[in-house]
Amino acid sequence: MYHVLTDVFNLDAQYFWHEKGLPKNIDAVILPGGFSYGDRLRSGAIAAHSPIINDVRKMADKGIPILGVCNGFQILVEAGLLPGALLKNTSLNFMCGWTNLIVENNKTPFTNKLKLNQKIPIPIANGEGRYYVDNDTLKKLKKNNQIVFRYEQVINGSIDRIAGVCNEDGNVVGMMPHPERAAESAINPIDNKPSSLIFESLIKTIGVKN
Repeated sequence: MYHVLTDVFNLDAQYFWHEKGLPKNIDAVILPGGFSYGDRLRSGAIAAHSPIINDVRKMADKGIPILGVCNGFQILVEAGLLPGALLKNTSLNFMCGWTNLIVENNKTPFTNKLKLNQKIPIPIANGEGRYYVDNDTLKKLKKNNQIVFRYEQVINGSIDRIAGVCNEDGNVVGMMPHPERAAESAINPIDNKPSSLIFESLIKTIGVKN
C-alpha cells in the first residue's frame, strides 16, 4: 500500500506507529491489509483497541477520508466505525485469487471517479472475509446507500455478495479485496485502470496535484 501511494501516485504517505497519535494536518487515513496480532481472537479484534484508533475515530467524525483494506476493514468493523462483522469464509479456507467487483456507490472519497456498475478486476486474500449483517442492518445499508462494492459472483458467502461498505456519512470505507495489488499493469493481468481510480478518487477528494 505504501509503495502504491508513494511510488505510483506520488503521495506523501507516512507510517504511524499504533501506540502513538496521529497528527492533525493529515488528509486521509488508510489501514492496510495484513495479519494484526496474528488474527488472534478475531481478525482485527485486538488492533481495534490500539491507542491510535481513538484518533482514527476523531478523524472519522471530522469527515476525514478513511479507507480500510482487508485486515484494515476488519479493524474498522471491530472498532465500530463500520457496521457488520467479518466471519470465516464459507469454505473455511484462506482464499487467494482474482475476482471482479461491481461499483454500487460512486459518491465516496474513494469511488468518485468510478461509474456505477463499473467492473473492477481485483485480487482477494483473506480467511475471514465473509461480510455479515442481520436483515434489519442490511435493509438500512441499502436504504442509506452504504453498500460500496459487491462481488460479481458468490465468492466467500458474504451476505448479498457485499465486498465493501461505508459509514452513513460516506467518508469511512472498508473493502476486503486489495486495490493496491491491482493498481499497476505489471502485476494486474487484466486491467489496472479501474483499481487505480480508487486512489485517483482519493487524490481528487483531497485536492492533491500529482
